[in-house]
Amino acid sequence: MSGLDDVIAAETALSDVDGEAGRLIIRGRSLDDLIAHFRYEDVLTLLWATLFPECGAVDRLGAELGQARAAVFELVHAVDAHLLGLPPVDCIRSLLSRLEDGSGLITALRLVATPAVLTPAVIRLARGLDAIPPDPALSHAADMLRMLHVQPASPAQVAALDRYLVSASDHGLNASTFAARVIASTHAGLTAALVGALCALKGPLHGGAPGPVLDMLDAVGLPAAAELWLETTLARGERLMGFGHRIYRVRDPRADAIKGTLEMLAQSGGLDPERLQLAEAVEHAALKLLARHKPGRPLQTNLEFYTALLLEALGFPREAFTCVFAAGRAGGWVAHAREQVLRGRLIRPLSRYVGPMTSEAA
Repeated sequence: MSGLDDVIAAETALSDVDGEAGRLIIRGRSLDDLIAHFRYEDVLTLLWATLFPECGAVDRLGAELGQARAAVFELVHAVDAHLLGLPPVDCIRSLLSRLEDGSGLITALRLVATPAVLTPAVIRLARGLDAIPPDPALSHAADMLRMLHVQPASPAQVAALDRYLVSASDHGLNASTFAARVIASTHAGLTAALVGALCALKGPLHGGAPGPVLDMLDAVGLPAAAELWLETTLARGERLMGFGHRIYRVRDPRADAIKGTLEMLAQSGGLDPERLQLAEAVEHAALKLLARHKPGRPLQTNLEFYTALLLEALGFPREAFTCVFAAGRAGGWVAHAREQVLRGRLIRPLSRYVGPMTSEAA
């Protein structure tokens, strides 16, 4: 029962994670289908269609999401020296909590818009630069990159970030999504649910792995050094970042989706091919060594491994990687919180007492 493994805590029509087959389904569509044919705005419409009566066509939702980005930019004015001294995810959490709570589509859109707007803004402010206001006419991914770099991103860069946001949009009842559903079940409101989810995402066992992947690649340095470095690391009993997943018994399908995106980015000149070759060498050596050192454990490549390279190539600093993930997952958090309110009950599991018992109590 520890960790609630194999306990069904909710029924959902949103997403299904098949760990044995290595398959992710969102609203009946495979991840491969979504990556190939859907923008992030399309996925929001897919997730939210039956949850918000006012949720209309994707073109309308995309326009309304753009207006939501413009509306939440006012939160940037609340960023002070204290907030900039915090890790980016804590700064964004504090500002997210300032949004008016509610249960409708306007609140939902602003909750999704907030990490997308504040992530580039906080990065720039921490560097002593001005925050760039959103352009509501752009797509969500294109606007995030423009707010980070000022100049418009290339089509390949926009497509790369958009595919990442799609891959991160929802993933079953993970820790942050479950936290959102528990809070939503009390009818505390969508904002409270999203703040709680972001707090859960901050934990290194859930959303904090992509940055250390780059630390590992930097330490390895050259493809030829990969096996010796990894062997030494495993001999010290240390974990290899970017490998293994609580649910997947086989390779994480999102890892292949992001790797394919990296290959596309490299072909367009948006990624140093040698950086990708180093990652591939590390992955190959790691999988071989993990199979030898831990033969009873299915430790395959997960989403974080290639995500690290993708976000680095797009110009996001590693300390903000969790915030970019939150910009994608926010749509799923909203969907689960709303679904819980509409179809669920107050989540109140039982516990088994294993502490001491006095004779009087017995």
